[in-house]
Order: sequence, then C-alpha cells, then structure tokens
Amino acid sequence: MAVDEIVSEPGLVAVLQIADQARDQAYGLLRIIDGSADAPVTAELQAEVAKQQKYLFTSLAHLRGLHRNACFSARETKARTAEARQEVDRLHLQLQNLYYEQRHLQGEIAACESYDHKYQQLPLIPVDAFLAQQPQHADDDENELMAARIDHERTEREGLEQQRQELLKRKQKLIAENKRRKDDLANLDQDLEKFIDAAKPIMELFEKAP
Repeated sequence: MAVDEIVSEPGLVAVLQIADQARDQAYGLLRIIDGSADAPVTAELQAEVAKQQKYLFTSLAHLRGLHRNACFSARETKARTAEARQEVDRLHLQLQNLYYEQRHLQGEIAACESYDHKYQQLPLIPVDAFLAQQPQHADDDENELMAARIDHERTEREGLEQQRQELLKRKQKLIAENKRRKDDLANLDQDLEKFIDAAKPIMELFEKAP
C-alpha cells in the first residue's frame, strides 16, 4: 500500500507533497549539472542552475516549515491523546467500581431474598380469611398486606394474652378462696372436737342418772 493511501491528515499530506516536489527538483538540478559536466560553463547554465537551486531552497524552506508544524501538531495530538487516555482510564476505573458495587449489591439482595425471616414462620390466618375480616386491605400490595396480617396477629395475641392474664388472676383468686374455705373447715373440725371433748362429762352424768 502506498504512503499516500495510508496518510490522510492534511498537514502530513502537504509534507509528503512538498517532499516529493523537492526531491524532483533535486533530481532535475542533478540532471542539469550532470548534463553539462563536459560542456563549458556559460552564463545561461549558471542562471538555470541558480534558478533551480532557488526553487529547491524554496521547497526545502517550505518543507521545514511544514515539518515543524507537523511536529507541533504531533505533540498536541499526543497531549490530547494522553488526556483522553487518562479520561478513558478514569471512566474505566469508575465503571469497574460500579461493576464491583453492582455485584456486591446483587449479593446482598440474594442474601436478603434467601434469608429465613421469622415472620414467614408465624401461624398467620390465610389471606382470604384475613381479607374477609379486614376488607379495607383488599387493595394493599404484598408488603402492606403482610404487615397488616402481622399487626392483626399481634393484636389477636395481645388480646389472648390479656384474657390469659385475667383467667390466671381468677385462678389465683379461686385457689386463695379454696384455701381459705379449707382452713375454715379445718378450724371447724377443731372446734367440734373441742366441743365434744367438753361435752363428755355431761354425757357421762346423763348416763349415770337413774
């Protein structure tokens, strides 16, 4: 592939064109000098050589300017490329950090989804039965419905616990009442025994009476 087919940047294309032009002018100058090597040096030959040298020097000066501009442009391009590369590296690092964070969050989500939550083990009433009792929750989403069912279960358990405490108090009261009655009966038995013991002499007198 030819160089002019590879290079497409306008500044470099101009350098190549002027370089080709200077090369052709140098070859032309050499041909003039070689062709007149055996001929006497005339004023016309000197004038032609001077003219061709002037063209060549002009092309070389132009080539130097284009080369200098190309060097400056290359430096600027390298600087911009370095800046762009730094920006790409920074964005790539951010992308990697986001990727790692995404993986971390996905792991946390998976752990949360697979976690054995205690509320899943609660003996809640079926959804249909709950909605039959609490129709105002019919339009709730899954989370709101679960929270309402748990709150309902808590309320029910608190009510049952209150009933249990009341029954326990009644039980304690009945136990105390039974103990008091038992003590009263025991005291009554003791009083009867004392009464019988006290009545024995009188009974003996009645038995001895004619």
